[in-house]
Amino acid sequence: MHKESSPSVTEIETHGVERIPDADRTARPLDLFRLAFGGANTFATCVLGAFPILFGLSFWQGLAAMLVGLLIGSLLLAPMAVFGPRNGTNNAVSSSAHLGVHGRIVGSFLSLLTAVAFFSLSVWSSGDALIGGAHRLLGVPESDVAYACAYAVFAALVLAVCVYGFRFMLLVNKIAVVAATLLFVLGIVAFAGDFDPSYAGIFTPDADRATRDLFWPSFIGAALIVLSNPVSFGAFLGDWARYIPAETPRRKVMGAAFLSQAATVLPFGFGLATAAIIAEQAPAYLDPAAPNFVGGLLAIAPAWYFLPVCLIALIGGMSTGTTALYGTGLDFSSVFPRLGRVQATVLIGVLSITFIFVGRFGFNLVQAISTFATMIITCTVPWMIVMMLGYVTRRGWYDPEALQVFTRRQHGGRYWFARGWNWRGMSAWWTGAVTGVLFTNIPGQFVGPLGDLASGADISLPLGAAVAAVVYLALLAALPEPRAVYGPEGPRWVRAADTPVAPITGPPGGDRVSAPSRTPA
Repeated sequence: MHKESSPSVTEIETHGVERIPDADRTARPLDLFRLAFGGANTFATCVLGAFPILFGLSFWQGLAAMLVGLLIGSLLLAPMAVFGPRNGTNNAVSSSAHLGVHGRIVGSFLSLLTAVAFFSLSVWSSGDALIGGAHRLLGVPESDVAYACAYAVFAALVLAVCVYGFRFMLLVNKIAVVAATLLFVLGIVAFAGDFDPSYAGIFTPDADRATRDLFWPSFIGAALIVLSNPVSFGAFLGDWARYIPAETPRRKVMGAAFLSQAATVLPFGFGLATAAIIAEQAPAYLDPAAPNFVGGLLAIAPAWYFLPVCLIALIGGMSTGTTALYGTGLDFSSVFPRLGRVQATVLIGVLSITFIFVGRFGFNLVQAISTFATMIITCTVPWMIVMMLGYVTRRGWYDPEALQVFTRRQHGGRYWFARGWNWRGMSAWWTGAVTGVLFTNIPGQFVGPLGDLASGADISLPLGAAVAAVVYLALLAALPEPRAVYGPEGPRWVRAADTPVAPITGPPGGDRVSAPSRTPA
């Protein structure tokens, strides 16, 4: 059978959040791996890997916290990959099935805010590394003008790639994954002679009681910071996975998402190991009040590694920036359908670039954005829990036409619920998010009203997720959803109600009843 060729990488993508036609869905799970891993294989991830050392842990304690956070975060992320192939659209649109066709804007704005925050952190960290390396290598002055030029170059390149769309972004990440990985491996050679795994941290046997009491809060806090990195991709996986054919086995799609984050043990480990060296040789750069990981890395690096540092900064900034900004433009176009994907991407790109320059040169917002990103993740995890449990109770059955009601400015359909809002999913999300915020404990940045109840440990993410799960399942059991939202096999774990569903009305096509998906669960 003849197979249509894939579009050229230089052909500007025209698809928005409408279901991707089957003929255009030629991506593979490997492509999903490349995009998700490429977006995390950067200096921004190395900075997160340094946090266990910043929290006072030894190298081995920090490694344990890193592996725990990475494993749990990767397991949480993996199920979010199944919605794209199943529905041919992004995860925010797929959330219409569980939060209602209007409630889906929660996912859109969560992904938008997450993308802006992580895009900003990536551009700042990569720009700083690029200028720092160029200063050591070529004598480029570390001035505001130099930093502004670096940020502008990153922003322009990222915006150009995102405008071209998925295929071009995939090409960039194919190159970035290999190149950045090789450069990080080269870094192992650069720092191997200075690395000492016996770095003890502050929680030594002879530490005082007050210090020892801080061990578990520090360990948990470090693990949660690592966990936040894979979780940050939860709202975006559908942006890329929607190009994977629907018949692709779920285990392969989930496996690609899991492995993409498990592989970030490389940049996380690089950050952890080099932070331990910095703590020994240049501890001033790891002052908790004003940490400067990039500066410390350059201070301990051999001269021949300055060029690889610049290349990692350029490649990593491109990779993370494109994966973040692409999803932002796509989601914004879904919230305001009058804007196409390209127009929305340009608009959000300009706003993000403005935000980066104002934040970097007008205010000291780096720490504030770090806190902002953590708070967004705290609110995103309950949303992910609702999506996952919704998928299980629906047996993976969705109606692609009803999912697009909001985008097409229509009314009715299986996911209309109460005027476009499914208060079961919405209630589970906001109660979980509020609980998480109340129990957040980020020392020196933000401590919620109940943040000290766990002896200083930050339990916001696990507690918020647990509350969302309990509330959602309880509401589904006590107040069943209409039978029409479930597939031919009916619901799993919960009951269904014989409640009528209004037909879809409005453009295009006038009044019609939505057609169910024929894809098997």
